[in-house]
Amino acid sequence: MQVRHQMLLTGLPMLALATPALAQTAQIELTIPRLNVAEYNRPYVAIWLEKPGAPARTLQVWYDFDMAKNEGTKWLSDVRSWWRASGRTMRFPADGVTGATRAPGKHMVRVPTGQMAPGQYVLAIEAAREAGGREVIRVPFSWPPKPGQSFTASGKSELGAVALAFTR
Repeated sequence: MQVRHQMLLTGLPMLALATPALAQTAQIELTIPRLNVAEYNRPYVAIWLEKPGAPARTLQVWYDFDMAKNEGTKWLSDVRSWWRASGRTMRFPADGVTGATRAPGKHMVRVPTGQMAPGQYVLAIEAAREAGGREVIRVPFSWPPKPGQSFTASGKSELGAVALAFTR
């Protein structure tokens, strides 16, 4: 995994209250690559935030949530890193977190955020695919970010480019 730092205002807060003047929205752009394989299944994807000493915060989980009898949850544990970090303690579908699997291409995730405590954070994104592979991308960053700083990373198989940016 390659992590690059670029010039653009970025960061990702943990759950906290913010004054309206300081409210920001995190924009996470991630690419699900088109794979040339005999049997392609859309990946289950989890996006979460880690901070040392704090519980992981799940931002998004994409899976087959509309299957009869909630059968889609059966394979959530295959998204292993996320499952261990926070997934196994959640109830599904989770309001504001659960979404359908996505086709190959670029996807934008907007996350309302507030102020966060200064410190070291990691944005984690994991994809797992039936009859396919599994990949985790971790994007470490410090909060607050330096003016004009942003973070990007790139996967090698199940995930492509990831970019993290913030807007007011």
